[in-house]
This record gives sequence, structure tokens and C-alpha cells, in this order.
Amino acid sequence: MPSTLTTHSVATAGRNQLLDVTDIVRRVVRDQRVLDGMAIVYVPHTTAAVTINENADPDVQHDILAKLESLVPHRESYYLHAEGNSDSHVKTSLVGNSVIVLIEHGRLVLGQWQGIYFCEFDGPRQRQMLVRLVDFGVP
Repeated sequence: MPSTLTTHSVATAGRNQLLDVTDIVRRVVRDQRVLDGMAIVYVPHTTAAVTINENADPDVQHDILAKLESLVPHRESYYLHAEGNSDSHVKTSLVGNSVIVLIEHGRLVLGQWQGIYFCEFDGPRQRQMLVRLVDFGVP
């Protein structure tokens, strides 16, 4: 079961931001010619994450970020972390650092309205996103 790992730079523009990275992952699948398998998308940061959600209406991105901000505000009197980004660490733990997307017939298996989002919680920054393709080798 061969697999490949690629690293991608992601530049974020705001402190809290969702960036659609679906096309990056699609390009990796196409370039590596994986027909059937899976893509593991991983973010190696403690203040950034990755998720799958709706990509048809940008209001969904706004709503996710607004809800996370209301649940985990930037400033709290009990935060102890000296860097001042405790909220970013909590948001990352809530959302998660990886997603798995199946690949069938050379295409990502996503719902009609789904996209893959890089989640920035402590930007703006230059980040990395890793994509590991696992080829099931099914003809």
C-alpha cells in the first residue's frame, strides 16, 4: 500500500480565518494519480487546525468563527499562557489537527457542499499543511 507525503505552504491574513484548501488536496490526488485510497490532511501546528464543512455559502465560515469566538474568547482572566494565545490552543483542540478524505476513481469523496478548510486561530502567519495519500492500489 504505497503512500506519498507532500507539504504545502498556507499564508493566512487574519487572526482567525478559514481557508478553503480543497483544490490543493485535489491537485495532489491528481498529480500523484491515486485512483482509490485516502487523503490524510494534517496541520502540524498547535494554534491551527483543519476541518470539513460547507463550501457553498461563505456565511458558514463566518458563523463557525463567530461561534468559536463566543465559546472561547481571546481574553479570559484565568488564562495563564504567557504568549496571550490560549484561546488559539483551545480552538485547535476543539477542531482538530487532521481529517481523512476517501478517494474513489481519482476523486475526493466529499458531499456536494463540502470543502476542506485550513483553520487559522493565531494569525496572520505562514503555515504548513501536510497531505499524505494512501493508494489502495485498486485497479
